[in-house]
Amino acid sequence: KGPPTRGMPASTATLPELSVVVPAYDEAPNIAPLTRRLFAATRKAGLNVELLIADDESPGSVETASQVAMLAAQGFNVRLQSRKRSEGRGLSSAVLLGFAAASGRVVLCMDADLQHEPEAVPDVAASVLAGTADFAVGSRNMGGGGVGFEWSLLRRIISQGATLLAVPLSGSSDPMSGFFCLSRETLARGAGTGINARGFKIGLELMVR
Repeated sequence: KGPPTRGMPASTATLPELSVVVPAYDEAPNIAPLTRRLFAATRKAGLNVELLIADDESPGSVETASQVAMLAAQGFNVRLQSRKRSEGRGLSSAVLLGFAAASGRVVLCMDADLQHEPEAVPDVAASVLAGTADFAVGSRNMGGGGVGFEWSLLRRIISQGATLLAVPLSGSSDPMSGFFCLSRETLARGAGTGINARGFKIGLELMVR
């Protein structure tokens, strides 16, 4: 079967309803499987989606660009948002740059390392796309939740401790998750109150705004 979505110029293509932003640093081997799995899942769900790879300059940036170009040539609606080291660094700012470049009325962030399953994207985005929620999180602490790899004991302890500290601020069962979705209106409200673009937990930052 052919690819699920044809890449078309913005002037003629129907604007996507969902933009998936994936911050990446030296993640070239994961770009193709993530893209194929994401578009298979969103096509099955009947969603019009674009994928933005927000790449911070790394030893793998050239290969990441090559992977994105190959996938776009195959018809996937994927594009690259590149940033040189001299232009800035950091996960939160990379996500915000990706959101700014997105075309969809709803934006979703997920990791490039496949710990966030692409097949879960339609479910995570569903309530925001339906207009029944402003913000949704792909929680590791709900039924069926988890991570794609086995974490070390130390990492589990650190994550659980940070989550306990953040829950009172957000009301979320997994406020430290990097797998989250929000509407452009919610993003604009957060930007209006001032978003800290430094650090790693941009989802929590936007949630509490």
